[in-house]
Amino acid sequence: MTTPDTDTDTDSVDIRGGVLLPARREDVELHTGDGLTLVGELSLPADREPVGTIVALHPLPTAGGFMDSHVIRKAAARLPALADLAVLRFNFRGVSSPRGRSEGEFGDGVTEAADLAAAVAFVRDRGLPLPWLVGWSFGTEVALKHGLDVEIAGVVLLSPPLHRTSDAELGAWHGAGLPVVAVVPEFDDYLRPDEARRRFALVPEAEIVDVEGGKHLWVGEKQTSRVLTEIVSRVAPGALPLPSTWPPRAS
Repeated sequence: MTTPDTDTDTDSVDIRGGVLLPARREDVELHTGDGLTLVGELSLPADREPVGTIVALHPLPTAGGFMDSHVIRKAAARLPALADLAVLRFNFRGVSSPRGRSEGEFGDGVTEAADLAAAVAFVRDRGLPLPWLVGWSFGTEVALKHGLDVEIAGVVLLSPPLHRTSDAELGAWHGAGLPVVAVVPEFDDYLRPDEARRRFALVPEAEIVDVEGGKHLWVGEKQTSRVLTEIVSRVAPGALPLPSTWPPRAS
């Protein structure tokens, strides 16, 4: 990643690609109720307390998903500075990344319930604001299947495939009093906006956000910026609009 030198360089840099904005970053371990240790990273605003918390749930491990999957990595790289958010990202059980390998084996979204519980417990124990779950693809399945079993502020679902989430599990969110936001790409490989509306009819209060031209993997700065904006608009709306340079240029 590129780290802007804000102490010696008075020129703003464009926020795009692998830019790494200032934050307090800490390698962390999560401990599950079934005895596993998961590896992760906590990113906090550099010089203030966070106004909100994101627990990021990564895409399918068997298809290459991990805590460094690009939208999640960029959320951790940018949002502590741009929106004063705490971002906790971690590898689900059995998943490896440069940070290390989480113990255990892939549980097809079932045993990952314990991983989610460990992440939310970590947030609570650190005294951070009540977290929003931000799942991407497989991460949305974990959020929908198990998010009602933990204390959270709401869920943002990026490219939800709804492959592993049963109608009963989805319908349980109706009346739960928690915001459910599904960000659905126009050209998603698994679930497109019209079908998403049909499936999410079980949760009539859910918000479906169509992203014109969007694709499942959110490749490109335009799509990344759209996704991060959708997240921030729910978790820390006062930070909008997100600046495109660092330090932000005066308006």
